Amino acid sequence: MAGKFLSERNIKFLAHEVFDVVSLTKYPYYKQHNKKMFDMVLDAAVKLGKDLMHPNLEEMDRNQPELVDGKVNVHPSVKKVMKEFGEGGWIGTSFPNDMDGEQLPLTIAGFCRFIFSAANYSSSVYPELTAGAARLIASFGSEEQIEAYLPKMLGGQWQGTMALTEPQAGSSLADISTTAFPTNEGHYKIRGQKIFISAGDHTAVNNVIHLMLAKVEGAPEGVKGISLFVVPKKRSDENGKLVPNDIVVSQIYHKLGYKGAPITELSIGEKDDCHGYLIGKENSGLFQMFQMMNEARIGVGLGATGISSAAYYASLDYTKERPQGRKYTQKDPATPQIPIIEHADVKRMLLFQRSIVEGSLSLLTQCSMYGDFEHIMEGDEKEKYALLLDILVPVAKSYPSEMSILSVSQGLQCFGGYGFCDDFPLEQYYRDTRIHPIHEGTTAIHGIDILGRKVTMHDGKAYKYYLDELKNTIKTANGSPDLQKHAKQLGDSLDTLEEVTSHLTTTVKEKGREIFLADGTLYLEMFGIITIAWQWLLQGIAIQKAQSKKLSESESNFYSGKFYTLRYFFAYELPKVMGLAKRLMDIDPLTVEAEIKHFND
Repeated sequence: MAGKFLSERNIKFLAHEVFDVVSLTKYPYYKQHNKKMFDMVLDAAVKLGKDLMHPNLEEMDRNQPELVDGKVNVHPSVKKVMKEFGEGGWIGTSFPNDMDGEQLPLTIAGFCRFIFSAANYSSSVYPELTAGAARLIASFGSEEQIEAYLPKMLGGQWQGTMALTEPQAGSSLADISTTAFPTNEGHYKIRGQKIFISAGDHTAVNNVIHLMLAKVEGAPEGVKGISLFVVPKKRSDENGKLVPNDIVVSQIYHKLGYKGAPITELSIGEKDDCHGYLIGKENSGLFQMFQMMNEARIGVGLGATGISSAAYYASLDYTKERPQGRKYTQKDPATPQIPIIEHADVKRMLLFQRSIVEGSLSLLTQCSMYGDFEHIMEGDEKEKYALLLDILVPVAKSYPSEMSILSVSQGLQCFGGYGFCDDFPLEQYYRDTRIHPIHEGTTAIHGIDILGRKVTMHDGKAYKYYLDELKNTIKTANGSPDLQKHAKQLGDSLDTLEEVTSHLTTTVKEKGREIFLADGTLYLEMFGIITIAWQWLLQGIAIQKAQSKKLSESESNFYSGKFYTLRYFFAYELPKVMGLAKRLMDIDPLTVEAEIKHFND
């Protein structure tokens, strides 16, 4: 399958002109790198996506994994991907040098993840899941665990997973029942069941290393009793030989999309012989998990944005080539038909897609930069960037995910009836992207998180830092005549956000927490629109700076196209804040008071 699936120029624009990722190399941890190195990495990632991953996009969808004789058979390309990613250092891009990583900034690693997701989302998750699991071991595991697992995981020989979900628990981790029984032999006996485990087993690797949540027998109730374990599919015996570890794949799920990666159900310890190895201390599992969850949630945003990008460029190509109809001013039916991209409504759909893709990628880059600054700073500065990242994670996960569905849908609409057929990739992109608002915390959970915790934590310190960031951007943009109108729009929307937030935090005192959180998802949506408008204004500042110089025709077109997209977002998307604010300011607790009988026929 040929065709463009992302803009390399936009990646470089964000990296160098908006966020100045090279500035990170002034700090000792990243001093080994430079602009040339970063660009080489990004170029190599694009080549890898084009040559290795994108050609298998359709085939992986149509030939999905199968459970045969207890083994999960996956597409042959998965073995090549894991091998290439391992040998090329792609799994360990942001790991430190002393762990055989590349010690690249999270920002560059994030761009790579976006590139791979745009090329082939199903293919990209295998190495990314491995990197996430390996990072948890690196952060909290013992020296022995790091030495035992990281080389094979970062080398692409072993798959990593995160085994959280259980049939009766879902997103409610307090209710997990998988149990760890202590022994006197340096391990625990694990018994239970896990569901929806991405890449939970497959034949493209020699072993699968599960990072598994369980409760030690007798542990406190609820989340306080959760511990984290390394539970390998195969464990080493006393001679160092790999032997089965009493983990069985009881089924693989057949899914709407994202079909190239298996989602498994695991039965653990049915023979009472599953060995698990505690990471850190007992009852610390939830704290440890949150490190990976933040990383994974940003990864979900990048995955959704990657799919949106591929869908946008597929629809852009199609609309340039597909002739249909004429301008309204052309009355003569004998005149040639025009490409549909010349119709105003098609331009609207394309601008919508581009505004979502490039706005979302900008936000995700912003989050990665905050992560990099948190890593290299100390004291108050470190806390500031940690809090900024914390408040933006729900937005970075949810906005790209929810809007990807709408963005890809508009891309499909550009194709008309062909978009609904599998002759073109849009129907697959539409199916593939539907998972993102669900996994790593549903949108409702993130709505509750941002409203119920993030804006009020530390006496609103994270929220204040967020407001300051936006106000600083507005102040800078006011210095440009072409941006003053948009700066005022964002400022007005920010005033609305502050008014709504103040109203809701008063509501919790008067009406109780259930009513306070009832429309958390709508609050998150409003917060997300304002945040993306901020990112477009940041890009606008960089655009204006570039346009003040002499440009080639292609560069002039790039920047003017960016500015048209900025104008679109402020004209079409930002005004939606007012409707959401009206609902959020309404004290009618409609959804709380509705009863089951109201849903009967």
